[in-house]
Amino acid sequence: MSAAVASLPWPEALDDTPVVAVLDQALARKRLSHSLLLSGDDPDLLRHVALALADRLLNPPGTEPSRRRRVDDGTHPDCFHLRPVGKMRQIGADATRALIGKVQVSASAGEHKVAILHECDRMNTAAANIFLKTLEEPPANTTLLLLTTRPHALLPTIRSRCQLFRFPVPGSVTAVDGWSAWLEDYRIWLGGLHQGTARTAPADAIFALYGLVSRFDMLLENAVTTVWAVQKKSLAEDLSGDEQEAIETGLSKGLRDRLFADVERATSTFARTVLSGADAGAAARAFIETVKHLEHSVGLLRVNFSDAAALELFLLKTLRAWTRK
Repeated sequence: MSAAVASLPWPEALDDTPVVAVLDQALARKRLSHSLLLSGDDPDLLRHVALALADRLLNPPGTEPSRRRRVDDGTHPDCFHLRPVGKMRQIGADATRALIGKVQVSASAGEHKVAILHECDRMNTAAANIFLKTLEEPPANTTLLLLTTRPHALLPTIRSRCQLFRFPVPGSVTAVDGWSAWLEDYRIWLGGLHQGTARTAPADAIFALYGLVSRFDMLLENAVTTVWAVQKKSLAEDLSGDEQEAIETGLSKGLRDRLFADVERATSTFARTVLSGADAGAAARAFIETVKHLEHSVGLLRVNFSDAAALELFLLKTLRAWTRK
């Protein structure tokens, strides 16, 4: 008798979480929806969830080890991927039609098919409308997994036809070399602003600001280079240059968004330590302004504003907000 082969594990960050329990139960009862919208702030986490789901669907319990096919190397004949391509990082109508054509035919290796739509919010209008028709009349024995960090950028009619699962990023700081030290220096800089150093020693405050900007850019670039070198090895060999470029760009944007989320948490933590002081009212106003400036800078990133320029703008406005308090 052949030994059972374990499925791809769920991401460690999701161990013992309710969302995984719900998915496992739905899989065991064969009650999983044909269309799932997986959303969260970490694209890499969503990708791992999608692959773990695909593995359980394409290699169900009882599958002979000799018939199991990997889904995490891009070679499974019944696991299809649709990604943004090119510098504009869009999913176009032709690529969407091609994916639909693949899932309309019978499975090759088993009974089931899975299609994973990475960054599905990047579908242009034509692609979204084409895909909507597939959601309305889903192919038999097919599961569609839509991945996005921006679910509200999707057509409401697409969202309404999917079962929604949200995967929040764990509270720990993003694992990037030197990032914890950067956050600590950012807190020290905020503390100096709160104590009035921007008025008493403006040159020091501005010098520290641009030091933070320079280090942020370097940390992000090094992190993307390191992670991309590892991830690139696991990609299917037949991916086009445009697809690889889009994946690398998506990786960079995902890491950047996680770093900015850490900045927001660090700002909130700092604010809580000063809101009980004698000048709590002024500190609260400065904190509210800071959060608004951060949201504005993150919004600029969505329209391809450079990372360094967005951070510089945020820090300069933060300096002014705390100087005026």
